[in-house]
Amino acid sequence: MTILVTGAAGFIGTYACRALQARGEPVVGLDSYNAYYDPQLKRDRVAALCPDVDIRVLDLVDRDGLSALFEEVRPQRVIHLAAQAGVRYSLENPYAYVDSNLVGFVNLLELCRHRGVAHFVYASSSSVYGDSAVPPFSEDQRIDRPRSLYAATKAANELMAHTYAHLYGLHATGLRFFTVYGPWGRPDMAPLLFSRAVLAGRPIRVFNHGAMRRDFTHVDDIVAGVLGALDQPSPDEPPHRVFNLGNHAPVELERFIAVIEQAAGRKAEKVYQPLQPGDMVETMADTARARAAFGFEPATTIEAGMPEVVQWCRAYFGANA
Repeated sequence: MTILVTGAAGFIGTYACRALQARGEPVVGLDSYNAYYDPQLKRDRVAALCPDVDIRVLDLVDRDGLSALFEEVRPQRVIHLAAQAGVRYSLENPYAYVDSNLVGFVNLLELCRHRGVAHFVYASSSSVYGDSAVPPFSEDQRIDRPRSLYAATKAANELMAHTYAHLYGLHATGLRFFTVYGPWGRPDMAPLLFSRAVLAGRPIRVFNHGAMRRDFTHVDDIVAGVLGALDQPSPDEPPHRVFNLGNHAPVELERFIAVIEQAAGRKAEKVYQPLQPGDMVETMADTARARAAFGFEPATTIEAGMPEVVQWCRAYFGANA
């Protein structure tokens, strides 16, 4: 019962591979190791968290390469975490999002359909809620007013997966992640950006003049949700469901920075700026549906989770972070 994990060298992917291995699942990964951020961090992350996983270097747009991998591995389940991430980068390089998040997604759907994959679990995003969002965000709210191309591609993924479930009976589950953080996290996101800057005494940019709230969710809680969803394919017709995976506890940006300051042992130099194009002012997950379906109960507060991120940044990046 091999499980294929795409984006296996990514932040959530490595933790997911480690958790699957810990419960005895045979795992094969793929990752393109692209240069959106330093590929060395990805290699180090794999070496630290899941060094024994067979991870193939492969791009989602390589249709022939993906087909050959499916023929060789014959996965029964797929956890699709690979994507071009980042709201702000989608303003600079839209084609990367079309290639990875749209073309690559269809390539995987087609292979899952034709190769008889029993369950396709894929990463969506809290960004899909866009301008229609009313906290707490529930899965029944509209997602047709995205604030970025990244969000639009994730909303499109949900529509594509629903279509394949409807037409071909493909069991598919979408997971809307809410601001995932933890050691070995993405260096383009606030938890690492702020932690590294405060440790090094560099200023941090605080957007919307600090008037923002985020539903920060620890990676361990997210991975518990991924595995819970994997084990519970939809009984519905069509067999497609979408779940929020968040902490259901939005945190004010100033409080988040204060937790980092305390862990780092120094004050942050804050540079207040207007809201960035594409950003959302507040995110907050309604997690009742995931709790009812597979017992999702996130337990990690930022007071418990962020100090370990700061400690990891100090250890990995050195004194100057």
